Amino acid sequence: MAMRAVLRCVSANFSPKLPQLSSAAQVSAARLLWGSNSPRTLSTTSALSTAIKYTNKHEWVRVEGGISTVGISNYAQEALGDVVYCGLPEVGQRLERLEEFGALESVKAASELYSPLAGEVTEINTALAENPGLVNKACYAEGWLIKIAIEKPEELEDLMDQAAYDKFIKSLE
Repeated sequence: MAMRAVLRCVSANFSPKLPQLSSAAQVSAARLLWGSNSPRTLSTTSALSTAIKYTNKHEWVRVEGGISTVGISNYAQEALGDVVYCGLPEVGQRLERLEEFGALESVKAASELYSPLAGEVTEINTALAENPGLVNKACYAEGWLIKIAIEKPEELEDLMDQAAYDKFIKSLE
């Protein structure tokens, strides 16, 4: 009820008749919004899944502004089971591609972690020290492991996209 009164007050400040654009201005505005020669497309693939790359060691990488966020794949966390310990490197440590940088321990196994790219560790997920189960709960979100400043962007080309990783997993079964 109170919200309705607020909306009435706010809407009373607006003119009931908005100015109309000329047809030439409407076309110009449409070109600005949609681009003059760029076709619109509909995609059923999420932006998150297309942005993630994978290694054959089951780490994933998502790059934003020269920083890569690294975690383990859903396949890896399911294979490990309930993660009870997460050992990660120090911030500032420099890693080479495929260099071991830590380990995850679960109730049924332990697994080493390997850097998918060369670079310097800029951040670690400190929440995993108190709650390593985040790796199981949300491996692509709150369960990420480290962030690395990318030194060699060309190394991203050697990583698998989602389709290639799915095919790789099927080959393991």
